[in-house]
Amino acid sequence: MVSLDSILRKGPPTWRQPDLPEVIAMLNYRLDPVKANAAAYLQHLTFKNDKVKSEVRRLKGIPALVSMLDHPSKEVHHSACGALKNISYGRDADNKIAIKNCDGVTALVRLLRKTHDQDLTDTITGTLWNLSSHDSVKMEIVDHALHALADEVIVPHSGWEKGGGEESSKPRHLEWDTSLTNTAGCLRNVSSERSEARRKLRECTGLVDSLMYIVQSQLNHKDVDNKLVENCVCLLRNLSYQVHHEIPGCENYKELIPVNQGPASAHKGGCFGSRKGKGHPESYDFPKRTIPAKGYELLYQPEVVRVYTSLLKESKNPSVLEAAAGAIQNLCAGRWTFGRYIRAMVRLEKGLPIVTELLSHNNDRVVRAMSGALRNLAIDNRNSELLGEHALPHLVAVLPGGQNQSRRNLSEETTVSVLSTLTEVLGNRVEAAKKLRLASGIERLVLISKDGTRTDREVRGVAQVLQLVWAHKELRRPLEKDGWKKTDFMVNLNPNTTTTNGPSTRANGTYEDSTTPLLDRGTDIISASEPEYGRFLKLKSVNSNERRHTLDETTDTLPVLSKPRFLPELD
Repeated sequence: MVSLDSILRKGPPTWRQPDLPEVIAMLNYRLDPVKANAAAYLQHLTFKNDKVKSEVRRLKGIPALVSMLDHPSKEVHHSACGALKNISYGRDADNKIAIKNCDGVTALVRLLRKTHDQDLTDTITGTLWNLSSHDSVKMEIVDHALHALADEVIVPHSGWEKGGGEESSKPRHLEWDTSLTNTAGCLRNVSSERSEARRKLRECTGLVDSLMYIVQSQLNHKDVDNKLVENCVCLLRNLSYQVHHEIPGCENYKELIPVNQGPASAHKGGCFGSRKGKGHPESYDFPKRTIPAKGYELLYQPEVVRVYTSLLKESKNPSVLEAAAGAIQNLCAGRWTFGRYIRAMVRLEKGLPIVTELLSHNNDRVVRAMSGALRNLAIDNRNSELLGEHALPHLVAVLPGGQNQSRRNLSEETTVSVLSTLTEVLGNRVEAAKKLRLASGIERLVLISKDGTRTDREVRGVAQVLQLVWAHKELRRPLEKDGWKKTDFMVNLNPNTTTTNGPSTRANGTYEDSTTPLLDRGTDIISASEPEYGRFLKLKSVNSNERRHTLDETTDTLPVLSKPRFLPELD
């Protein structure tokens, strides 16, 4: 300890800045103030400095910091946790893995359970959020930190346990907003890992109840664009992914009739929100519950639609909009009873026009989410009729080739999604095909098919829609009068691929569902066992026609900046 020795020597003291090996050595010094100040200084040095973080790892500083989390001194474990939060932040997966490999997750959990300090809880949950962005750490957090995060943060500070009566109208304890946001962000990340992680999250006592309570509370107070709501809604969306396959007793909810042949409503007026037809408001007989739903059951009750449609109306946050639409998309996927209820409930809650209007959003991922939700909602015959009557111009407007495209740069993935939604909405209905023609949809579709810069997936999607239109013989003469030829509707496709005859030929009646997508800086991770675009065109031979976005979040919390702290001066 050269710096300490120089201070302790008699005569004029000399001081120099300690180098990194010396600071790391001080983590094991016998005096607690030295340990605490060394950890705090590392926290300062590692702030937004990836090189120093890597050096700390190389010099074996991470095990020393993790061991300090169990130190009885508040100053020591608080400083160590702050340093680990900074070190765990960023793209370098080796730092996160090093913390995991020396039992950092379990050490953080022990500290979380014994502390009652709000600032320390913020730092612990922030560190776990950082660690949760790497795949190799996710199940470690699920297995060792999930219940602590629920018991110590989410459930007690959400306000759920105190809900009802006057408490339901009071704001949450806002002083715990950071810890709640960090914890929801951590669980948001790990929830996209695998089905086992989702199962444990769904079955964690009080977790889903608290998440729903937080979102509803924020809706009541018109405050839905913050990070806490975003993390909660994205987490709920992920927990809704594959819910029809993964919940206990799911086999009891399987539909025996084809999902796209449900009963059409006898009342035609007012379901889309803008129609002035006569007739009475539509009603639907949902099953009556003898006891209130709780836990994971809350994810798929028809009433949850009101939460998601309210978010779509109130929020300006693209991630919240995307997650709310994604949750609806997930719940409408699959051939199951609650999917049928959800599709009807969205219609009754006037959700179809809300989702349709958001197709004009300038965010690519939002447009894609709305298109995916509409595609699954269109399984319901009445929904499909309404969308064919009212939503086709909005879907056409999204396609490339219009005057508004200069301000929108939609991805291939979004264009393909819109094309498959058009295919679903058109079905075998000639009236919908007429609407497509009147909305100048043929022009845009042919333009895409003849545009040499378009991808094979886009061209194949266009081919599917054009073939459905040309299949209506009564439309051929009007189309020819418009100047179109049969060859315009016969798009050349790769001979190795085939197309189906539309939605009615689906093998299993299942539809796309998705988990929360990556941030802009991330990359898509699509399961190799799933088709790239297999719902209608069957490009690959797979066991399911269902296309899944099995994507992971890579969000970290912000790093902590600490003022540099040095050893105390001696007289």
